Amino acid sequence: MPMSDQNLLVETRDGIAFVTVNRPDKLNALNDRTVAELDAAFAAIAAAPETRGVILTGAGEKAFVAGADIVELATQSPVDGKERSLRGQRVLDRIERLGKPVIAAVNGFALGGGCELAMACHVRIASENAKLGTPEVKLGIMCGYAGTQRLPRLVGKGRALEMLLTGEMVDATEALRIGLVNRVVPREKLLAEAEGLLRKMIANGPLSLRFTLEAVHDGLEMGFGEAQHQEATLFGLICTTEDMKEGTKAFLEKRPARFQGK
Repeated sequence: MPMSDQNLLVETRDGIAFVTVNRPDKLNALNDRTVAELDAAFAAIAAAPETRGVILTGAGEKAFVAGADIVELATQSPVDGKERSLRGQRVLDRIERLGKPVIAAVNGFALGGGCELAMACHVRIASENAKLGTPEVKLGIMCGYAGTQRLPRLVGKGRALEMLLTGEMVDATEALRIGLVNRVVPREKLLAEAEGLLRKMIANGPLSLRFTLEAVHDGLEMGFGEAQHQEATLFGLICTTEDMKEGTKAFLEKRPARFQGK
């Protein structure tokens, strides 16, 4: 059933939540209201066991999310700026920590906060017209939604610093080459490609997906030995689940598994 807030559209269909930032006249810029709606939407998705995954995109023909709302940024105090940054970081952390796969369908400009939003998703698929970048330095500011942390983890320190310090955009082909996006497809095939990939993911055990996401996310912040221990702990936990019993039984019986997320 579709839900519409002021700046966000959410429609759930066959286990997938399609979340669309809906400010096309503003190139889907992230004002405070939109960030709050994203927070509420992903909190609701986290609490809905029937929703297995998410596709996040932008409305209109031009932009995924073209950045933060400069009108709001231009008048902020230092205290306001720090609070806005922390608030945005918390929302993007919620997306990254959802425990269900989130695919960004990057349908145009993904700049500044929009690039940071895409990077918080687990996989990024870009249309051929997409352009990504962190142009904050051109405005005398810097990334505030953890772009300085996620970008080097995705593309490496050197490439990240080139993007962060020049503020220049990269096109979809270059984004693919450096690992900022996973795939590039024609615009008219973008949502179908994202949905096809997500359906391959959610055909698997929900707990398997959740624990795998947790292992990767946490493990990147740990030493290798500690991360291995974390993986072994999660592996042990998943061996207690009904899904594990069903999955192994289905394999031995040569039939599709019927996972329940239990």
